[in-house]
Amino acid sequence: MPGTTRPLGRHSKILIIGSGPAGYTAAVYAARAALAPTLIEGPQPGGQLTITTEVENWPGDESVLGPDLMARMGEQVRKAGVDVVSDLIVEVDLTRAPFRAVGDGGVRYTADTIVVATGASARWLGLESETEYRGRGVSACATCDGFFYRGQVCAVVGGGNTAVEEALYLTNFAEKVYLIHRRDTLRADRTNQARLRANPKVEMVWNAEVAEVLGDGGGVTGLVLRDTRNGDVSRLAAHGLFVAIGHDPATALFKGQLHMDDEGYIVVTPGSTATSVPGVFAAGDVQDKLFRQAVTSAGMGCMAALEAERYLAGRNAHAIAAEGADIGVLV
Repeated sequence: MPGTTRPLGRHSKILIIGSGPAGYTAAVYAARAALAPTLIEGPQPGGQLTITTEVENWPGDESVLGPDLMARMGEQVRKAGVDVVSDLIVEVDLTRAPFRAVGDGGVRYTADTIVVATGASARWLGLESETEYRGRGVSACATCDGFFYRGQVCAVVGGGNTAVEEALYLTNFAEKVYLIHRRDTLRADRTNQARLRANPKVEMVWNAEVAEVLGDGGGVTGLVLRDTRNGDVSRLAAHGLFVAIGHDPATALFKGQLHMDDEGYIVVTPGSTATSVPGVFAAGDVQDKLFRQAVTSAGMGCMAALEAERYLAGRNAHAIAAEGADIGVLV
């Protein structure tokens, strides 16, 4: 139609979707390999660390605020010459190369390789008070934040292996750990349950759900619990609440195109970031449901960029060999 502007297309050797530690690291390595990458920031530039307060397990920093760490990563990416785009990918076509992606404003991106680094998000209880104290006593990662609760009382919500493992990990620091579960039996495997029963620091709170997180404005002071059988309400004193009811990988965009497990995590070749589609790689929490750490995500971002570089080099070598064969040149 007259007067309309068609969104411009953009082509890259490597398109990185996501801007957490995995995406940023992949971008830096790809830029250093002269691949001129394009990075799509997504809905939350910097990923989950932008809503984290103190980070004390990032190598080289005794303590750093999550938003500050991600801002530094983003600055490094831009200084490396990466084309950073504020957009949200809403559609992808991985059925043939070059791969195609479409932003929510209609911009079309094509790429010879793609790194999927869209991450995963923790499931929360959905309480206003939980949101208020997130990062100030409410967390979804004991490995990240457990150290801050040395000698204090903590509570974990959940009934699966993750919840049990979080509770057990917290016993390395906390004086006491309550494991709150809305039923009277756990879903965790027998080995984890045996470890839980053997640990004197853990106390089970059965048939209960968290109705409210209590605090003094600066941090968590306790929880309001509701009995799931009769609705009775009680209070539990605690300095920290760890929500361990699962994570949701941001993979809906790739369903039906990449092989995923039953929980929606992208399946990769063991020891690699290669997905079921040659030329497409997955890094970070989008494929990792075991560690979910910034440093492991960054490591996978490095792997993805290096594997993308090798994929492109191999493809180019094959094309040169085929061209030489066509004109009768020995290669």
